[in-house]
Amino acid sequence: MKIYETKTAPNPRRVRMFLAEKGIEKSQVEYVQVDIQKGENLSAEMRAKNPLGKIPILELDDGTCIAETDAICTYFEAIHPEPSLLGTTPIEKATISMWQRQVEMALMLQVGMCFQHTTGYFKDRMVPVPEYGKEAGINASKYFNILERRLELNEFIAGDTFSIADITAQCAIDFARVVDIRIKDEQTNLQRWYDNVSSRASAKA
Repeated sequence: MKIYETKTAPNPRRVRMFLAEKGIEKSQVEYVQVDIQKGENLSAEMRAKNPLGKIPILELDDGTCIAETDAICTYFEAIHPEPSLLGTTPIEKATISMWQRQVEMALMLQVGMCFQHTTGYFKDRMVPVPEYGKEAGINASKYFNILERRLELNEFIAGDTFSIADITAQCAIDFARVVDIRIKDEQTNLQRWYDNVSSRASAKA
């Protein structure tokens, strides 16, 4: 198997953390680095693997390509069900899916839009709208408040056990530092959770 990724990008990190939690060794997967700043992900070869030209991409031994972080993680959950990161019971699966979706849309996406539209990192292939980027950053900061309230009652975002939602949130929060979005001093529950997940071995993946 091959995973096409960019080491410094947040979404590939989500996959690496997911695999680390599963105990899937790096020796079991070949990681192929793609320079997204130079636009290598937009080449004809990469678009043949994912028409959107986004990474990460999982390429199986038979040539099947699976793009999108959630889809890649779903594949690995199916072939390595333990420990479960997507839930085992119907309620667990639905709850984790709900929080994963919310964290991805209300936090990870907002941080990404803030980065793209305020830094001009991809100005050679998109038109940055700084006002939109600033608003996205504000939205991401506001979602920290939702997580703060949620983590007052729960050890992890989706409940009592570590899940893919925690991986997505941690990667988003770490990436948010690039655009100076940080956990506030008064967000003690969120900080407690962050310290906890950051101490896991997978955080270094």
